[in-house]
Amino acid sequence: MKKSFLSDLLSVGFSNIAIIVFGLGTSIITARYMGPEKNGIIAALLVYPSLFMTIGSMGIRQSTTYYLGKKVFSEDSIKTAITQIWFFTSVISLIVCFGLMYFFSKSGDNILWILLALAPIPFALFNTYNSGIFLGKNEIGAFNKINWLPSLIVFVFTFVLVVLLKLDVSGSMLAMLGGPLLMFFVLMFKNKFIQAFSLKVEWKVLKALLSLGIIYAVTLLVINLNYRIDIIILDKLSTPYQLGIYSKGAGLSQYLWQIPLVLSTIVFARSAVSKDNHLFSLKVAQLLRLSLVIVGGASVILYLFSGFIINLMYGKDFAGSIVLLKILLPGVLVMTIFKVMNMDLAGKGKPWIPMAAMIPALIINVILNVIFIPKYGAVAASWSSTVSYTVAGVAFTFLYSKETNISIREMFTYKRSDFDVITNIIKKIAKK
Repeated sequence: MKKSFLSDLLSVGFSNIAIIVFGLGTSIITARYMGPEKNGIIAALLVYPSLFMTIGSMGIRQSTTYYLGKKVFSEDSIKTAITQIWFFTSVISLIVCFGLMYFFSKSGDNILWILLALAPIPFALFNTYNSGIFLGKNEIGAFNKINWLPSLIVFVFTFVLVVLLKLDVSGSMLAMLGGPLLMFFVLMFKNKFIQAFSLKVEWKVLKALLSLGIIYAVTLLVINLNYRIDIIILDKLSTPYQLGIYSKGAGLSQYLWQIPLVLSTIVFARSAVSKDNHLFSLKVAQLLRLSLVIVGGASVILYLFSGFIINLMYGKDFAGSIVLLKILLPGVLVMTIFKVMNMDLAGKGKPWIPMAAMIPALIINVILNVIFIPKYGAVAASWSSTVSYTVAGVAFTFLYSKETNISIREMFTYKRSDFDVITNIIKKIAKK
């Protein structure tokens, strides 16, 4: 491993720790001050905007990273194209998302909550597009700030609006706007995007970004639907209480994915500029083995101390989240395979390959949720997710093996050198 890679790894690691700390802080505040039912309402309000962040992003961050990393187009041309795409996707996302929330969500009769939930979309989209510039240039440090600073701002705003001003659901939703809005203004000037706004259209750049980006977007939509379809169905077929305890259990389990995301962010950026694809994929397989050890160990700790952790963080009102967390952990562990390996393929401009694993998994998730949620509520949603994640992780293992010509045995056979990453990180920290 090169020193620069270790520097990036440490940088992303600290960034993701910040995301976890501030995210958990926000989650604890909403749990302690608002209870399961109102947390269920917030989860229902946020699910459609989060999905439309995937659709609206059009895969532009990924395609920007790819084309800028490969130096196919100039940075200025890409920036101009991004601003034009951003304007239209923001308008379309806001209109369509409003319709879905108004007609399909149980909270759709509260127009203020809908507007507050929609407000971050254009700013968050802009920040997402912008981050592709930093990834394409391999500026991991700048990319990290885009990720963790909004979490800090949301945490601070949540404390002020929910704890001090006692604005309840409205305060929590308003706090969600603070992070994306502030980063929007920072990035507009820091990355000189203000100069990129132009009516001049470079159709070649637009077509290239959208052609590859749409494939990324569809893939990401299917992936994110698999993570959030249970919330949509719980909102329709169950109660806010069930949705509230599920959102906390699922949210806590999914923080484990920040571990492979530390690695996958770097994998994606470096895969886009890698000269030897096969050698790089072998390195990714090494990182997967390391991730499974760390995520597996963390999963065991969470399982054994789930009752203590949830009661300490969220209080006795969320005791129902304990069993949900235990059910979700095995699926989250298996899904780690997908989380790490998929970013390698995405960085190589092949985002369509995961669809063969994710579409069947999504169908299974929907069927199980629709059948069992009316009777078993959040427990059914947890089991459905674990089954779906397991199917997706196992299926993707075979797809990745075939695509990279790396045998499954080679992917999962541990070597002493696998742990050199940790040793080098410890040495690097010790020198500082």
